[in-house]
Amino acid sequence: MRLKFTVNGRRQEADDVWEGESLLYVLRERLGLPGSKNACEQGECGSCTVYLDGVPACSCLVAAGQAEGREVRTVEGLADDEQLDPVQQAFVETGAVQCGFCTPGLLVQTHDLLERTPQPSDAEIRESLAGNLCRCTGYEKIMDAVRLAAARRSDG
Repeated sequence: MRLKFTVNGRRQEADDVWEGESLLYVLRERLGLPGSKNACEQGECGSCTVYLDGVPACSCLVAAGQAEGREVRTVEGLADDEQLDPVQQAFVETGAVQCGFCTPGLLVQTHDLLERTPQPSDAEIRESLAGNLCRCTGYEKIMDAVRLAAARRSDG
């Protein structure tokens, strides 16, 4: 099938897509957007989280055919041209990025949290990020990054 959908604000087409192929595969392998990571392929780790029609979703669990005519925003789509999103910048500045495998999903999930709850409590941050697994940071630097991004968004 030919898949037609919007990715990061641009109309995209992918040919010869099997309806059962994952959205993650289409994004990474067919469209050349490697930001979302392929880790567990079971929706358990959060590394492949993208926005699907404005709602965070594990792209490894979304069949490509389900994305037909819909809007997808990946971690690459958070940045504005050459300017990092405040969430992305906060992760860099606080050292919340180590191996980087979990980072794309954490960025998308954090971005969504701050859109819904501009000044989240620590408990709200933990609850929102609970579906994103990280093996490197111990999570404290991730918490620091979310707090910093929230503070900057409220200042700006």
